[in-house]
Amino acid sequence: MTVKLAIAGSSGRMGRMLIEAALQTPEVQLVAALDRDGSVWVGRDAGEFNGVTTGVLISSDVAAAFAVADCLIDFTRPEATLLHLQAARQAGKAMVIGTTGFKPEEKALIGAAAQDIPVVFAPNMAVGVNAVFKLLEVAAQILNSGYDVEVYEAHHRFKVDAPSGTALRMGEVVAQGLGRNLQECAVYGREGVTGERDPQTIGFATVRGGDIVGDHTVTFAALGERVEISHKAGSRMPYATGSMRAALFLKGRKSGLFDMQDVLGLK
Repeated sequence: MTVKLAIAGSSGRMGRMLIEAALQTPEVQLVAALDRDGSVWVGRDAGEFNGVTTGVLISSDVAAAFAVADCLIDFTRPEATLLHLQAARQAGKAMVIGTTGFKPEEKALIGAAAQDIPVVFAPNMAVGVNAVFKLLEVAAQILNSGYDVEVYEAHHRFKVDAPSGTALRMGEVVAQGLGRNLQECAVYGREGVTGERDPQTIGFATVRGGDIVGDHTVTFAALGERVEISHKAGSRMPYATGSMRAALFLKGRKSGLFDMQDVLGLK
């Protein structure tokens, strides 16, 4: 079962890693690579970043990519991803979306498109992170009284959205386990005289600097003890290999909105 794959944002840090992962995955065939119109990389071989020749030239022609691909993997920006999603819907092709920073109404557009095409949409494709999501679900059910919850995340200086999509998903998982609504209980910043901590809140702390790939920790802090569940990424490859699994999962599916918990059989 081979999936013919297109990759968006091919010249970016994540795009290059996705190309590398695709070339290392026997069940996947890289058939198209996209970059923005006007990019200096358009017309060059997609494997040039990795020192190999693939015969696949980077292009800005989205329609041409969907003409040959079964699935597009997209880790770009919301505005670009939504344009690609529209093209995927018109072509009847699958998408794996790892882009973060969507507004609620934009997420609704993804859900609407998934009525016609199969989509894996997840804030983090790494298998280890999705194992952490499951652990947090269990932890929230056990540590449901007397524990303050704080979510910490750190990323490289180039990341443009905060908190990260992964951190927000961690907060959502914990909030659901505690019977809370994250939109109502989240605290995204503290400054000055804030008063004592409201025990019903879930706090977020964000760090941006250097080349940190991605660190996430959820702390359940009580009087006398602290439980921490963490994931630290040393490279982007876990996100890329998880994306390959997501693309393979969508093979043969006609429509539906899925996440990595579906891909990994954790639901």
